[in-house]
Amino acid sequence: MTLLVSDIMENKDPASPGEAPPRCSFLRAVGLITGDMRLFGEWVKRQVLVVQLLDWVLRGVAQVMLLNNPISGLLIVGGLFLQDPWWAVNALVGTFISTVSALLLGQNRGAVSAGLHGYSGTLVGMLMAVVSAKGSWYWWLLLPNVFMSMLCPVVSSALSSLVGKWDLPILTLPFNILLFVHVAATGGNHPYFPQVDFKPNDHLLALNESVQSLDVSQLFLSVPVGVSQVYGCSSPWTGGVFLLALLLCSPKSCFHAVCGSAAGMLSGLALAAPHQDIYSGLWGYNSVLSCIAIGGGVFYVLTWQTHLLAVLCAFLCAYMNAAVCNVLSVLALPAASWAFSLSTLIFLLMSSEIRAICRVPPSAVSRPEEETRRRRKEKSERKNKTAVDLTPSVYV
Repeated sequence: MTLLVSDIMENKDPASPGEAPPRCSFLRAVGLITGDMRLFGEWVKRQVLVVQLLDWVLRGVAQVMLLNNPISGLLIVGGLFLQDPWWAVNALVGTFISTVSALLLGQNRGAVSAGLHGYSGTLVGMLMAVVSAKGSWYWWLLLPNVFMSMLCPVVSSALSSLVGKWDLPILTLPFNILLFVHVAATGGNHPYFPQVDFKPNDHLLALNESVQSLDVSQLFLSVPVGVSQVYGCSSPWTGGVFLLALLLCSPKSCFHAVCGSAAGMLSGLALAAPHQDIYSGLWGYNSVLSCIAIGGGVFYVLTWQTHLLAVLCAFLCAYMNAAVCNVLSVLALPAASWAFSLSTLIFLLMSSEIRAICRVPPSAVSRPEEETRRRRKEKSERKNKTAVDLTPSVYV
């Protein structure tokens, strides 16, 4: 479990400076770079705006995976450069422009510093480069990238006002809407910004494909590839870097990311999807995000009930992605992450009389390990209070 510096300071035994054990120093160093790096965030607040922007941009890149850690964001940026430097440049430009636009529009400073106004720009910039038919280093693409990224905080604020009435997060809805606007406005025959051809997908098993032709090693690799597809990447090495970024911030989120990608892969097999689509991780990325959001302790308190709920949501997400792909490909539009947004919102709107299924409002969302620790502390305090109340009074 990830450790925080505050936890280490509260639990360690007092010792003189010369007697401090090496293990204590190691845990202190680990606590500085894991979790949400709260102490680092407090230090950044006292620095110049350029340092603050760098921290906010990196947190924005990581928030695509529902993480709030600049080191995780730095690892993800490294993974993007490993996949395609041009895609990484567009992702960073989108994150920077959307973050600065949120500042200029007077959005909540705490949300900006946590990267919540940057992740939509990350996805918009990244996916505009992915779906562009002009290939790498087509610099004119930065013009629509900047324009759409500037609109990210506007759309995010508008959607927050709408879904906030039900105490729901906006997830990746701003990205989905703005990517749709760009692709629908340009199309495949645009002279300056043409898009790749989104042909209708045939999800029936090809005649030359069968269960016997499955490559087991490729199936196993499709799990990290599914994680990398959250950012539109298709390399297992990139997926491994992303899993490391998840592990650094939240081991629970990392575990649920693997579960979600595996659920997507199994759903692809169940629906007889083309093997290449399964190997390339296209069946896993939406399930990765939904499993982290529901079962990773982000929007639900992590219990064994919510863990099962997350797996169920991951399977629904994969099935919905197949349906969305079939419908939108007729309109020559990408599926984006509509399946994740719709499936997760359905599960967040669900009501239950089971006390273990407890939803966390967006305003109170924190790191899964921190939320679990807080709930455990509250439970212990209630138990101690009950024990004190039941203790019989003794009169002398």
